[in-house]
Amino acid sequence: MAKKASSLAALGGLVYSTDAGRLCPGCGKPVGECLCGQAVVAEGDGICRVRRETKGRGGKTVTTVSGVPLPPDQLKELASSLKRRCGTGGALKDGVIEIQGDHVDLLLGELRKQGLQAKKAGG
Repeated sequence: MAKKASSLAALGGLVYSTDAGRLCPGCGKPVGECLCGQAVVAEGDGICRVRRETKGRGGKTVTTVSGVPLPPDQLKELASSLKRRCGTGGALKDGVIEIQGDHVDLLLGELRKQGLQAKKAGG
């Protein structure tokens, strides 16, 4: 019996309980009470900071937008629209939008047009 219990623990723990029903694998709470899937808005002062970076990128220039006070799904849509507006590629990593190339002035104008408070950061 001990061998079976240790193999269950190795698989990630309890998946179903007769008391609560199906459990979330992330937090272990019942699915109805789970907070893992809910969007959490990034905390901060509500100002989007736009800066140009080259360090650690092999000499390539990347424009980053951080501190955007939007939930993850809206942040992803914003990143797509900004990439389309600049006509370049980019990525969304850990709540920071990265756009390939030097587009600081264009992104500042676009963010302000969309009703977000934005300012230039860095040098």
